[in-house]
Amino acid sequence: MAILKLFLSFLILGSVMAKRRSHIGRRLVDQTWYDAHATFYGDMTGAATMQGACGYGDLFKQGYGLETTALSTSLFNNGLTCGACFEIQCVDDPQWCIPGAGTIIVTATNFCPPNYSKPTGNWCNPPLKHFDLSMPMFTKIAQYKAGIIPVKYRRVLCSKQGGVQFQISGNPYFILVLLYNVGGAGDISGVNIKGSNTGWIPMSRNWGVNWQTATQLLGQSLSFQVTNSDGIMVEFDDVVPSDWQFGQVFDGRINF
Repeated sequence: MAILKLFLSFLILGSVMAKRRSHIGRRLVDQTWYDAHATFYGDMTGAATMQGACGYGDLFKQGYGLETTALSTSLFNNGLTCGACFEIQCVDDPQWCIPGAGTIIVTATNFCPPNYSKPTGNWCNPPLKHFDLSMPMFTKIAQYKAGIIPVKYRRVLCSKQGGVQFQISGNPYFILVLLYNVGGAGDISGVNIKGSNTGWIPMSRNWGVNWQTATQLLGQSLSFQVTNSDGIMVEFDDVVPSDWQFGQVFDGRINF
């Protein structure tokens, strides 16, 4: 009987894992490769890629390093795609693609703005799909002298080390929370916040990966519910102690 129970337990566990794998395969990894182009900005230090339209700060300290990209308008989606991860390969350009280079995986951390005064030759104008990579990432798949290359890309899971990070700024009447190091789908579709003396409060997106509330929560410990674009929600209970101060960063301890 004990052996039968153990066998049934393995069957159930295997079924759950299979469902999880199929769930990830359908919703988080797009197996289709799409056509686009890529350029690079900045130099090999990556200094020009810091900050940017998604609201991140020092990308080295925040764990993204040089594995980043700015997105054209059609991919940026008004900042909703910030934090998403893409697999990219150089294709159909034997002069400039590095043979056998394989693919790179980058996180969307910035915006490549359109230039409507230049309707041709501006690769970030809608409806073009374009990646403006850091120079170190570009030169992993192509010769830098190419300037621009044809690529194929697809959305992939973001693999991040450690927990989601919550950076709090604002004032006693307004709280702004920057979320970074988000795994899974990477991009965030909703955030709720809860003080130790409140219920769950929906936050609104201010810009990029910054979410806000006008509820006064000073002196309360804080919890968060974060939902990414594939609908998966993770709850971070009491990750911010009651003596928190503006400017501090708190480790959510878990990730997607």
